Amino acid sequence: MAGGDNLQVLHALDAAKTQWYHFTAIIVAGMGFFTDAYDLFCISLVTKLLGRIYYFDPTSEKPGTLPPNISAAVNGVAFCGTLSGQLFFGWLGDKLGRKKVYGMTLMLMVICSVASGLSFGHTAKGVMATLCFFRFWLGFGIGGDYPLSATIMSEYANKKTRGAFIAAVFAMQGFGIITGGIVALIFSAGFNSRFDAPPYAVDRAGSTVPEADYVWRIILMLGAAPAVLTYYWRMKMPETARYTALVAKNAKQAAADMSRVLQVQIVEEQEKVEQLTSKKANNFGLFSREFARRHGLHLLGTTTTWFLLDIAFYSQNLFQKDIFSAINWIPKAASMNAIEEVYRIARAQTLIALCGTVPGYWFTVAFIDIIGRFTIQIMGFFFMTVFMLCLAVPYHHWTTPGNHIGFVLMYALTFFFANFGPNSTTFIVPAEIFPARLRSTCHGISAAAGKAGAIVGAFGFQYAAQSRDPAKRDKGYPAGIGVRNALFVLAVCNLLGLLFTFLVPESKGKSLEEMSGENEGEQETEAAAAPSKTIPV
Repeated sequence: MAGGDNLQVLHALDAAKTQWYHFTAIIVAGMGFFTDAYDLFCISLVTKLLGRIYYFDPTSEKPGTLPPNISAAVNGVAFCGTLSGQLFFGWLGDKLGRKKVYGMTLMLMVICSVASGLSFGHTAKGVMATLCFFRFWLGFGIGGDYPLSATIMSEYANKKTRGAFIAAVFAMQGFGIITGGIVALIFSAGFNSRFDAPPYAVDRAGSTVPEADYVWRIILMLGAAPAVLTYYWRMKMPETARYTALVAKNAKQAAADMSRVLQVQIVEEQEKVEQLTSKKANNFGLFSREFARRHGLHLLGTTTTWFLLDIAFYSQNLFQKDIFSAINWIPKAASMNAIEEVYRIARAQTLIALCGTVPGYWFTVAFIDIIGRFTIQIMGFFFMTVFMLCLAVPYHHWTTPGNHIGFVLMYALTFFFANFGPNSTTFIVPAEIFPARLRSTCHGISAAAGKAGAIVGAFGFQYAAQSRDPAKRDKGYPAGIGVRNALFVLAVCNLLGLLFTFLVPESKGKSLEEMSGENEGEQETEAAAAPSKTIPV
């Protein structure tokens, strides 16, 4: 990259020392991800309770459960909304600016979190239908947060610690998952002590007190709180200089905004902005031959790796409560009342998040700018494959009495290496390697591919993990391939993810313009598009 071609405002951002505004940006963008994780994962804490309340059958020996199609819809509909939101808001973020669209997504998340808890209807189907409706639009807002948070953080960060800053935003997901579990623990414990109910085996109708209906509604509605708290700060952040200069072509505004943020005097360079943005190399569109030549393999790499990772990641999250039942961490449903079951599921999910999920995120923050994105992603996919096989091959051994702790340890390690691995890097890299005018769009496309994988995991593995033995199968589900074979399928997905990682370039220590080629002359652009550049260095 020719250093003389670089705008002073962008050079100032790349070279800036870590200061307070970086941490403000991490907190403001990160609280969006905190809310996203809380809203997406808290539903798995209350699906059993929804089944008990709305699908109670007094003649059954087992508590009521959501029918397969309803369960798949309740668990998966937010992912469908997220996929749509990632594509739409990713595109809109490049058209209208990151900041303006950021506010829209946040308000949508607040309104739909509250509305999800207020789901109404005279029948079970009515309540589930309104819940699914609001969960879809909640997901739509969450979807916008992915490309916008990543793009804003990458465009604010300096070269040296950009990976750690974007990873820190993403790591707030872990705290969101834990907070969801803690909120569920507090309210289920409180309601259970106040409205003590007998186990289902003792009193079928009495095991689910009428007040249990408030538990799931409160848990869902509290997802609005962190989004409301950060709205003011999100609206105070100036638009990123890279969008203002390279897309909106307003050098004066970019210099003024960053002079205030960085507290240094920055010269506006309108003429240089005009020269940069008028170059042929900086004017190709997403569906052009030039984009396919320069970034086609990169986009293929970011979409396939995120898709394959999310199949494994989200299927684990969604049937982990069933795994806990299989290894007797959660007692038989009939031996508990409805609210106690919520408490047990929340406790198990929170322990896994504490032991495996959160540490993995922060290991990525610590090491990503030292060992690089490529190494972490390869390592993560490799160990996820290994631990999935370690779970699957001796699966019957793990489920026998006395071996449960080993199973949980292996399971926690797969989560650790997902987060100290591709779950973090697939979010970070698309925010770094594409041009400013297409950055949010390409991140949205990559993230949407990930959510397509999550939908496969959420819908497919609800069925796939079912036992062939009718006695061990959830009510209403057809025979599946069983948990053991499902784990083999996930191991294959992880191995494929490892292979597709070789299409993604290493961005450690490079400026965003260096990665995207926006500051290069025509000859340098030719070299940047050469296939050899797609192999990490």
